[in-house]
Amino acid sequence: MKTENNKETPKRSTALMLFILLRVLVVSIMVVQFFNHNYADVFLCILTLVLFQIPSFIDRKFKVDLPDTLQIVILLFIFSAEILGELREFYLQYPIWDSLLHTVNGFLMAAIGFSLVDVLNRSQKVSTKLTPISLTLIAFCFAMTIGVLWEFFEFGMDHFFKTDMQKDWVIHEITSVNFHPEGRNIPITLPIESVVINGEVWDGYLDIGLIDTMKDLIVNFIGAVIFCLFGFAYIKNRDEGSFARRFIPVARFKEKQK
Repeated sequence: MKTENNKETPKRSTALMLFILLRVLVVSIMVVQFFNHNYADVFLCILTLVLFQIPSFIDRKFKVDLPDTLQIVILLFIFSAEILGELREFYLQYPIWDSLLHTVNGFLMAAIGFSLVDVLNRSQKVSTKLTPISLTLIAFCFAMTIGVLWEFFEFGMDHFFKTDMQKDWVIHEITSVNFHPEGRNIPITLPIESVVINGEVWDGYLDIGLIDTMKDLIVNFIGAVIFCLFGFAYIKNRDEGSFARRFIPVARFKEKQK
């Protein structure tokens, strides 16, 4: 049920309480970082507060009902990525953190893709109706496309603004056909014992983000597949109590749906 005083907050009680709790926590962190003169972290907190408005913005702007579970996952996802991941450096402390969030991203994007296509598929204004398998494939492709676009964004930030969103990995061996003594198309693997960078010796070389990008796309793929399996079962049977139903937004429009 919507609150009368603030229409921009998530509308269900559990999501609303989490929204308030996380917002208070982020504001507190922002104040501390401001007095510590960590203005980059202050900006990160402001960005997080803006992103927290995504569920309510979608609800108002596109007249879409977001399930309570979906709202909670979105809020926790934003907090985990921006505050814990970036500000608290969980990405560096826990290597699995980035993979976990990209898996959740694939899961969430598949859910959103399902809802977008399902609304059109059930609308009387659309003459062509998709089968459950076709709808599932489109939702999967939507999730993967968002994942790819995000990797484009990370590459652009690293290339033009000299960030390190695509975390580099230290490689201890390399396999290439260029190492074959006779120049044949046969890959040869050689160990990397040392690499000197500006006089500092490393025990490998940096892969400049390739492994990180491919790892992110793979776990995004896994997250998308997981939801698509649940989503296909939901679309097939229209079970209102199914697991997938907790993550699929529903559009509010007056025309009668099938």
